[in-house]
Amino acid sequence: MPSEASATVAQSALDTKPVFNPTPLNFDTHNFPALRNDLYLRTARGEQTERAPVWCMRQAGRYLPEFRAIRVENEFFRVCRTPELATEVTVQPIRRYAELLDAAIIFSDILVIPQAMGLEVEMVPGKGPQLPQPLRTPADMARLTDQLPGFSVDTELDYVYKALTNTRHVLQGHVPLLGFVGAPWTLMAYMVEGGGSKTFAQAKAWLFAHPAAAHELLGRIADVAATFLIGQVRAGAQAVQVFESWAGELGPRDFAEFSLPYLARIAARVKAVWPDVPMTVFAKGAHYALEQLATETAFDVISIDWTIDPAVARTRVDRALEAAGQRRTVVLQGNLDPTLLFGGPDAIRQRTQEMC
Repeated sequence: MPSEASATVAQSALDTKPVFNPTPLNFDTHNFPALRNDLYLRTARGEQTERAPVWCMRQAGRYLPEFRAIRVENEFFRVCRTPELATEVTVQPIRRYAELLDAAIIFSDILVIPQAMGLEVEMVPGKGPQLPQPLRTPADMARLTDQLPGFSVDTELDYVYKALTNTRHVLQGHVPLLGFVGAPWTLMAYMVEGGGSKTFAQAKAWLFAHPAAAHELLGRIADVAATFLIGQVRAGAQAVQVFESWAGELGPRDFAEFSLPYLARIAARVKAVWPDVPMTVFAKGAHYALEQLATETAFDVISIDWTIDPAVARTRVDRALEAAGQRRTVVLQGNLDPTLLFGGPDAIRQRTQEMC
């Protein structure tokens, strides 16, 4: 957070903020503007940097009045599927908070993968994402389209690629652009439950009652996700992230069986094609698996949540890498409690400075 003295500088930056003109659409993937602020990328690669980069999960969204204005006339997934709208929403926080944010994250949703695989997903006001016809039994996997002849991840999700490419041009190299996917267990949970859940009883019942079918579904999701991330980088993403939002719903044993192998598969496949592109994993609530994430996957960055002391996490990761004989650097990202945003500027400033 900026100090009181730097607030004047920040306001000056806003007064001279970049225009980020969103038109005309530009889908040229070969001639992107030169990047002027690579702080996020240098940090994600483990380099020593002058300060910690700043970006926020859900950076673009309904807290911004300009976003709410777009949503008045546009359904959520229409924004995701319309490149010029997705671009506009992505750059809104960069425009509003010029010089204060070090990365943009493409406006999309983790549930575009279930949509691409043939499931209907609706964003219901007041309820969040709903899947009207979830996968209640393993037999329901027959309704998925990812194994049908002619299925193409790149075709189904081309609108995301177009949004990424256009946004890279609109950002004018001001900050790097991040892409993302949901992780297999998290997406499976939505696909089986039909939405969010307090207990995830139906999705977890699949894991225990139908482990072979669960592994098949998780593997299919992982393959779609990996192909999608590879395509996102090709389209212009300069770093990518995998969100295992419901990791904490699994205990250590079940995480090791039903989440970790598929996170590792995704990272390995993407790194095989794009070895220099930083990859981040956020397994929310799974701090028990820090060592495995560091030593058994190829992710460059591990995001941690507010339930673990960053110093403890740093020590555990470093010791695990040393014990495994791995000389690579794994960066830690986070871990500000998002509810601090309700605590006022002083609390936000203090905790952010402590985190950094």
